Amino acid sequence: MAGTLQMAGSIAGLRVNPNAYQRGGVGASIAIAPSAIFGDRVSPSLKKGFLADKFVGDHGSWKSYKRKRSGEAFSVLTDVPNEILNKDGYECSHFSLSTTLQVPKFEKPIADPKSVCSVILGGGAGTRLFPLTRRRAKPAVPIGGCYRLIDVPMSNCINSGINKIFILTQFNSASLNRHIARTYSFGNGVNFGDGFVEPLAATQTPGEDGMKWFQGTADAVRQFSWLFEDAKNKHIEHFLILSGDHLYRMDYMDFIQRHIDTGADITISCVPMDDSRASDYGLMKIDDRGRVQYFSEKPKGADLKAMEVDTTILGLSPQEAEKMPYIASMGIYVFRTDVLLKLLRWRYPTANDFGSEIIPACTKEYNVQAYLFNDYWEDIGTIKSFFDANLALAAQPPKFHFYDPMKPIFTSPQFLPPTKIEKCQVLDSIISHGCFLRECKVEHSIIGIRSRLEYGTELKETMMMGADYYETEAEIASLLAEGKVPIGVGENTKIRNCIIDKNARIGKNVMIVNSDNVEEAERPSEGFYIRSGITVILKNSRIKDGTVI
Repeated sequence: MAGTLQMAGSIAGLRVNPNAYQRGGVGASIAIAPSAIFGDRVSPSLKKGFLADKFVGDHGSWKSYKRKRSGEAFSVLTDVPNEILNKDGYECSHFSLSTTLQVPKFEKPIADPKSVCSVILGGGAGTRLFPLTRRRAKPAVPIGGCYRLIDVPMSNCINSGINKIFILTQFNSASLNRHIARTYSFGNGVNFGDGFVEPLAATQTPGEDGMKWFQGTADAVRQFSWLFEDAKNKHIEHFLILSGDHLYRMDYMDFIQRHIDTGADITISCVPMDDSRASDYGLMKIDDRGRVQYFSEKPKGADLKAMEVDTTILGLSPQEAEKMPYIASMGIYVFRTDVLLKLLRWRYPTANDFGSEIIPACTKEYNVQAYLFNDYWEDIGTIKSFFDANLALAAQPPKFHFYDPMKPIFTSPQFLPPTKIEKCQVLDSIISHGCFLRECKVEHSIIGIRSRLEYGTELKETMMMGADYYETEAEIASLLAEGKVPIGVGENTKIRNCIIDKNARIGKNVMIVNSDNVEEAERPSEGFYIRSGITVILKNSRIKDGTVI
């Protein structure tokens, strides 16, 4: 806190009279006020007075003194010679020096969400999440019963106060664009005020380079870098690069504050990681101040072993550090705007990826800092991780939940009726709105919107995404009368360890249990795949009555 201290006493060993000494009616004083040098600025008011000749002698004239840059300490008064104090016959006893000292203000720069722009990467072809990405982009994959993966980074941005958001898309982006338009727009859904949400689809532009699609994360951002310098973005100081297929809750402003406090050019959000999954991520080594010394993208074998570190530096206990000896990148970065543009345009104009090319090359030239995210985070990159993350939502207690009243996860409003349950047994499960459950059993499962489970149905460890529309009772009766299968799960069907995509039609007396423990299988003509031992029923598929999988 700044303050003012009036001092009168002895300086340089001399007794100073508290009565002000004036020459020509003007006293001599020295004021110290805030500036860029440790918060202090030396500002003497000595144009007249006994020290005037001393300052003029040092600087040539008052005009040259005035030309000194504001905020710079150009003179330091270390002693006051007797001949100056005794000038013109005045004794020290008649002299006083009134000094005003203002306590320096060491104000820490505060991160301003208005100076931050978010870029959410829509991801590539999503081959590891296939067949869920057969007709949709990864961020558009449903999760948690009624959400989509894109809702997670979008909600984190909103809850952090960041309202300038670009979303880069390329593959199967129709459903993603539709969801964004319905949920995060000015006229319908979340209102962003002076901010914006702009999906940017990969497009071709004039020139040889403009004929290419996105070649990677860095190339995707580079192709739209001209837009980041638009007039409406001229006050953007930091760019936040996010992935659209992660599950976590994070205050991005804490992340950016750390970036500012350390004076970083680039900051990487990271988590401790165990041996089983370390090779799936970019790994780093850091010093005791959090600066990244070395970065390796998805190392294998001996290279992986070389990236082991003592993670107690992150605050882990020795026992936790032994289980998680790696520091893994979350694929979430903060760049200073000028640094980002310089790297993409001039320093590494042909680099396609942040994790494998640009970040490793920057650790020697730039201040690259690590930010520890000490909370739940899951990369939804594979069928197994997607399945496990969904079922974990129904665990007791869950590692992640959507029910935080202060930091909610937003999604498209559905305006559906409450779920109706008739004589059912539901254990450790999540039932979304608009469902009909009749005398069935649901255990450790996720049931999506508009789902229909008929008499005698049993679901265990199953992720059912639900349906995009209802069929009326008359339509259902007509389909059954014709020997066809309505949307939902028919009577006396047993399902285990399964993902049921939207609008699936599963008939009566069906068994989906993978009793042979098949790890991988492709049966698109029959309406299903098996990935990592998990059966995936395709979107809009039909499983006939009595089928056994």
